[in-house]
Amino acid sequence: MKLNLCVLTPNRIIWDSEVQEIILSTTSGQIGILTNHVPIATCVDIGILRIRLNDQWVTIALMGGFARICNNEITILVNDAEKGTDMDPREAQRTLEIAKSNRSKAEGKRQLIEANLAIRRARARVEATNGISY
Repeated sequence: MKLNLCVLTPNRIIWDSEVQEIILSTTSGQIGILTNHVPIATCVDIGILRIRLNDQWVTIALMGGFARICNNEITILVNDAEKGTDMDPREAQRTLEIAKSNRSKAEGKRQLIEANLAIRRARARVEATNGISY
């Protein structure tokens, strides 16, 4: 038996197919999900979704949202998402460097918070392009 995974943003469907396993970044840490996982609803953090499909791993950068797991159906609703294979690794690294530079120029609490979020998003994109496998 497999898991049915659907990853959605407000504008598009990023993923909609059967998978063997996922590792999901939540606000309370990473969780692994296999078939017959206990039903849960959780907040999704800015980070990486790792998907095992045909004994290979696929990575997707997620930009925060919610996930629901029930009866081998996983629905992940996120603000934005991007497959690691769809990104240019050099561009992702440049974006991270720019975000770090902007943080050093931040003035005030609000700008610092926004700069830190930009760094987290950029770091997730870099990690997704690296395609970390297990």
